[in-house]
Amino acid sequence: MINYSGTPTIETDRLNLRRLELTDAQSVFDNWLSDERVTDNLIKGAHKTVSETIERVAGIVSEYGSGKFCYWGIQLKASGELIGAIDFFNFDSATENCEVGYSLGYKWWNQGYGTESLKSVMEFGFRHMNIHKISAAHNLDNAASGKIMSKVGMEQEGTIRHMIRNAKNQYKDCAVYGILQEDYLKNTVRAHTPIINSTGQVSETI
Repeated sequence: MINYSGTPTIETDRLNLRRLELTDAQSVFDNWLSDERVTDNLIKGAHKTVSETIERVAGIVSEYGSGKFCYWGIQLKASGELIGAIDFFNFDSATENCEVGYSLGYKWWNQGYGTESLKSVMEFGFRHMNIHKISAAHNLDNAASGKIMSKVGMEQEGTIRHMIRNAKNQYKDCAVYGILQEDYLKNTVRAHTPIINSTGQVSETI
C-alpha cells in the first residue's frame, strides 16, 4: 500500500525540494514556463503572460491539502533561486505505481540538477511512500532527459509512437522508462536525505 505523505521538503546536497507558494509565480514564469526551449517538451505551450502562471501556481498550491499530491519546486540552496519543478502523478491504487515528471529552467541544464532532483524523489517514493514502480517518458528529440532517467537507474522499456501532441499541434514519439522498487532497493545505497515536515522539523532521514 502506498504511504501517501503529501509534499514535505526534501533536502539534497545542493537543493531544497519544497512546496510552491503563490509568491513563486513570477520566478516560475521567468525561469521556465515562459521559455519555449523548456516547454517544447511539455504538452502545454509556453505561458505568454504571468497571469497564466499565477493561475497555474494557485491551482498547485490549492492541492497541497491532499496527502496524495506530490509536487515540488526545485530551489538552489546557495542562491535561493527557484529553477524548476518535479512531481509524482497518475497514482494507480491497484498496482501501486505512479509516474514522475520534471521541468528545469534552460539556464540550469547540464549541471546535474535534474539528476539530483529525480534521484531524491525516487528515494523518497520507494523508501518512504512504498511505491511499487515509478515510470517516466521523454520526447525522442529530448535525449538529455533520457540520460537523466538512465543515471538514476531507470531502464527504457519501449517507445510509444505519437504518445503526445504539443501546443504546436505536433505529435511526438516518446521513450518510456521505468524502475521497480525491488530493483531500486537492491541496487542503490540508502541515501541520507533529510525529509522536513510542514512545521520545519526534520521528520525522517531517508
